[in-house]
Amino acid sequence: MYIDSISAEELQKLEYAAFPGKIIVIDSAGAEFNRAVNYLRSQKIIGFDTETRPCFSPDQPRYGVALLQLSGPERAYLFRIKTLGMHRRLCNLLSSEKIIKVGAAVLDDIRGLQRYRDFTPRSFVDLQRIVGDYGIRDRSVKKMTAIILGFRISKTQQLSNWEAEVLSEQQVKYAATDAWVCREMYLKLMNSEKTESSREA
Repeated sequence: MYIDSISAEELQKLEYAAFPGKIIVIDSAGAEFNRAVNYLRSQKIIGFDTETRPCFSPDQPRYGVALLQLSGPERAYLFRIKTLGMHRRLCNLLSSEKIIKVGAAVLDDIRGLQRYRDFTPRSFVDLQRIVGDYGIRDRSVKKMTAIILGFRISKTQQLSNWEAEVLSEQQVKYAATDAWVCREMYLKLMNSEKTESSREA
C-alpha cells in the first residue's frame, strides 16, 4: 500500500535519482533517428513526456512543444520537435496499439504534438488518472515519484529554455528522467494491489 500524500519535509529526506541509462538527443531524421524509432518500437512499455519553452508574461506568444521524450529501460531519446517536426514514423509510434505510452497529463502533451501533425493517439496511460486506484492523492510527477518509487527527482530545469540551440547536460538529464520515471511508476503500480474501494467500484 502507498501513502496518499507526501509533505515537503518528507520529500526533502529522500535521495535524488535520475535516469541511469544512455540519453540520445535527436534533431534530424537520419540513421540515429531510425535507430531510435526501431529501439522504441521493440519495447512493450515506454515513458512519455514533452517539454515546451515557458512563457513568463501574458503578452508573450505561446511556444509550441520543443522536445518529445520517449524512454525505454536503458535508453531515452529526446526528439527536438522544433527542428525535426513530428516525423511520420514518430506519429506511427504514438498511434501504435502494441506499445503502451505512459506519462502524466498526457492529453495536453498529445495536443501540443498534434499541432505539428495530426495523428491518432493509442495505448496511452495517464498516471494522474490511475494513481487514485492505489490510494494516492498527490498528482504531480515529483510527488508521485516519491510515493511510488521512494526517491526524488530534480525539477530545477523545468522552466529552462527548451528551444536553446544546445541543451545543457542538466536539461538533457531532467528531460530523460521525467519520461523514465513515468515508465517505472507504471511498472511498479502494475505489480501493486489496488485499494479495496477501487476494486469494488
